[in-house]
Amino acid sequence: MTAIACLRILFNAAGESQPGEVPKSKAQAVADAFLKARWRAPRKCGAVAPLAFVLADNRVEMLDPAEMQALAGELEQVLFPGGEGGEICLMTFQGDETAVLKFASLSQKELAGLVAGKGYGGAAGRVHVITADAVESVPSTHEEAKALAAEKVVAGGAAGIPLADKAAKAVKPPVAPKAPPPPPPPQTGWWGVYDLSANAFAASLIGMRADLLEPPPEDDDKLLKRDLICLTDAQAALKTATFGEILVPFGFWNLTTQSALDAYKARLSRYPLDQQPRLVATIYGTPREASLGMLQQMRAFLKGSFAFMDLRVEDATFPIHGLPPELIDSVTLLLTGETEFDRMSTIQRFAERKNAYDGKGVIQGVAGVATRAELEACRAGGIARVQGPAITTLLDKPLAAADGAPIALS
Repeated sequence: MTAIACLRILFNAAGESQPGEVPKSKAQAVADAFLKARWRAPRKCGAVAPLAFVLADNRVEMLDPAEMQALAGELEQVLFPGGEGGEICLMTFQGDETAVLKFASLSQKELAGLVAGKGYGGAAGRVHVITADAVESVPSTHEEAKALAAEKVVAGGAAGIPLADKAAKAVKPPVAPKAPPPPPPPQTGWWGVYDLSANAFAASLIGMRADLLEPPPEDDDKLLKRDLICLTDAQAALKTATFGEILVPFGFWNLTTQSALDAYKARLSRYPLDQQPRLVATIYGTPREASLGMLQQMRAFLKGSFAFMDLRVEDATFPIHGLPPELIDSVTLLLTGETEFDRMSTIQRFAERKNAYDGKGVIQGVAGVATRAELEACRAGGIARVQGPAITTLLDKPLAAADGAPIALS
């Protein structure tokens, strides 16, 4: 079982900014960079909503409260050195994936109500509010909060209360209509892709928010469903996203199965032809032994909707020399090492093959870049494009402009 915590940044709306306090507009980026530095692999963390971060560890069933308190206290000092502008609420929540993501999408008002013990309009779970000073269990739903309040009244006893007061307490005030619950957060988000040669953002990659909580499934049928969701959401985004290339994922083995190809084709039939010049099909799960025939068939299938084809690999020594020029446009290496040494070594091995890639006219990219050191190693090795939590958080929509710098350099 994966242990999950949701860290929320709660601003004091009525309070005045204190000297040295991080502005609300920059709190997201500062907190994300802080957490990436503290919550290292194989544990996962990432932004799933504004001022909301999920921390996950699939090696334990429960996160260490002492570590959580220390983390909350340290981040609170970074953001609110005056101690009055806001607070860090790190809430452990047990529930399914949908419930956790909805929990992470609470508004600041709803969050304040939850911290105050009033619950929220979502699925029941086990909620603890962890601050630098205390760990407190709070009710997760409005119903639990009401039940807890009733229990406290009963526990307090009714002895000594005059009859008239009892009668008055029995008269219930009119119940205000319950506000509709907020819509669930989208299942997808966007990673910015940074071009190191141009020192500017160049593209946006759509991905599943669920990957911030746990590793992607291995079953091809489940992967296909995820791909279809990404295809649908990417198509919708094209109506307003006018900047840069748009990368959409496809599973390698699903591109070799007729039933999956039919499902892809049904979605692609709705893609606007005028957007084809900026669309990139990024094929994940590409094995080292991918045959030339397979790749040629994939290119033929995708070229009607996608101008470019990217192979996403996990082997830094992927045999690019065996592929003809112009078959693929780029190869993106996904960093998977658990230690900093492993990850830096992987980047180095990939960069050592730069001449072979240049000879084929194929762009080299690295995904999963998590630290400034990894980013600089990519730059030093001549890697063209980078993506990952050190570049941007998981965004709600595609990038709107090339301006800006990776989080690790901000």
